[in-house]
Amino acid sequence: MEIRNIAIIAHVDHGKTTLTDALMRQTGMVEAGVSMDSNVLELERGITIYSKNTSVIYKDTKINIVDTPGHTDFGSEVERVLRSIDSVLLVVDAQEGPMPQTKFVLKKSLELGLKPIVVINKIDKPAARCEWTLEKIYELFLDLGANDEQLDFVTVYAIARQGIAKKNMEDQSDNLDPLLDTILENVKPASTKDSLTLPLRIQPFNLAYDNFIGRLAIGRIYEGVVKQADNVLVKTPSGEIRTGKIVKLFTFEGVKRKEVKEAVAGDIVMIAGLPNIDIGETICASADQEALPAISVDQPTISLNFLVNNSPFAGREGKFVTSRQIKDRLQKELEVNVGLKIDFDSGDFCKVYGRGELHVAILLENMRREGFELQVSQPTVIIKEENGQKLEPFEEVTIDVPQEMSGIVIEKMAKRKGIMKEMNPEHAGVRMVFEIPVRGLLGYRNEFIVDTRGEGIICTHGAGFRPHVGEIAKSELGSMVSMARGKALAFSLWNLQERGQLYIDANTEVFEGMVIGNTAKGNDLEVNPIKGKQLTNMRASGADEAIKLIPSFEITLERGLGIMKEDEYLEVTPQNIRLRKQSFKK
Repeated sequence: MEIRNIAIIAHVDHGKTTLTDALMRQTGMVEAGVSMDSNVLELERGITIYSKNTSVIYKDTKINIVDTPGHTDFGSEVERVLRSIDSVLLVVDAQEGPMPQTKFVLKKSLELGLKPIVVINKIDKPAARCEWTLEKIYELFLDLGANDEQLDFVTVYAIARQGIAKKNMEDQSDNLDPLLDTILENVKPASTKDSLTLPLRIQPFNLAYDNFIGRLAIGRIYEGVVKQADNVLVKTPSGEIRTGKIVKLFTFEGVKRKEVKEAVAGDIVMIAGLPNIDIGETICASADQEALPAISVDQPTISLNFLVNNSPFAGREGKFVTSRQIKDRLQKELEVNVGLKIDFDSGDFCKVYGRGELHVAILLENMRREGFELQVSQPTVIIKEENGQKLEPFEEVTIDVPQEMSGIVIEKMAKRKGIMKEMNPEHAGVRMVFEIPVRGLLGYRNEFIVDTRGEGIICTHGAGFRPHVGEIAKSELGSMVSMARGKALAFSLWNLQERGQLYIDANTEVFEGMVIGNTAKGNDLEVNPIKGKQLTNMRASGADEAIKLIPSFEITLERGLGIMKEDEYLEVTPQNIRLRKQSFKK
């Protein structure tokens, strides 16, 4: 059976996973209702966090498909995947056109010499602009230096949600056969007769973990045949050689893994039995074989400390609360999360280095659902020094807002040292592109939602390290800090809501040093949220004024990481997320 290897890449929410699910259903690999996004957080947030493998059988050909994340914080997953496949389906929303992550993933594909197949998705949207989108994609190919062969890309039009694809807009179609035929016509077979006879060479591009068989390597067989119980060598990029034995071998079928006795060149497999295997290493048959080119992983941009929770409410909810348990859990995360780096030798805390606020927030969310209780410090940006010059990470930010809201966005971005690169009118407003230090972007998303009344769209992707831009003005908001312990009362909160925005509702338990809101004037304010109304046995002369509370600003993990200050901790427990001062004295 012939094999084709492809990846599906796109900006977040442009329809990658929906298209993969539709391809699996139509080829009979899964039942209706089964999705590639199987992780609970992926289903809740509607985004792909972890790249996943599947395969479909069409016209006696096995098509291995890798579904990649669309969010920039998980961009390191995309780069590794692209090295192991032969073509990409570039999915673009027919209304929005190419977005920042489209540019990022396309650039990587073109640099590797891949020839993408363009899928213009969601053509059934009332505001779909297929010709405009195609023109913008062509411009993007030119901007990114595509060669003549890459510029001659094939375009397919699709409604992934309904499982429909067509080669021309005017064609009639009720299935995805036109897309599958296009893949067979334009993607070269993954192996040749020669590659099957050569000695074995496999390169892992992703990792997984199983509680029973340990670390698993997901990789492509470039040459030869691999069998269960084979003795192999592992070559590292630095030239070291280790020996190992393949205990179990799996291929992918639909959303399941299937245990097999052997697999041949061109296939994508999952291998168990190599406990220290890492991404980019070469699994081969003999020591004189050349190692495959190393795969680089994007470096982290932010760091923060993970500590044992020592707040007055510590230990109430968590099952795992000690530093040893937290360290063991982080050690386990390193088995699969290659975008993460952790320093375990920092004394009382672990220093965690991540790709962005969402990357860290997903780890914290998984930990609290597992029963962990901990606290984290404010995220800080990683500063590098090269040739005596300080460098810091930058992001390219694309913002779509209604015309009347563009002024406040430009003003805020300028304060945070953002530089506007482009400004173009769009059918529903204006699209602006900025370059801004990551330091300036931390905590801005919450302000952006308020400033644009939820009508704006903000998308980012890493733009590398640039010279340090100096001091950036900090948030003008102060913290409202509780000076008492007990249950917050509506009467007290009613008086306090004039001072700023509250993070808690009536009847919430508070403690000394807990941050219960912000203050508009910028300075920290100690308040008593448990103070009740003075009661007497005298009858009031008039009706008491009704107490009306403004809905509180709920602190989520991403919001908390964005709004916390240097002298504060974010307390993360299975049931609550609280901000508190690191030390508080009345």
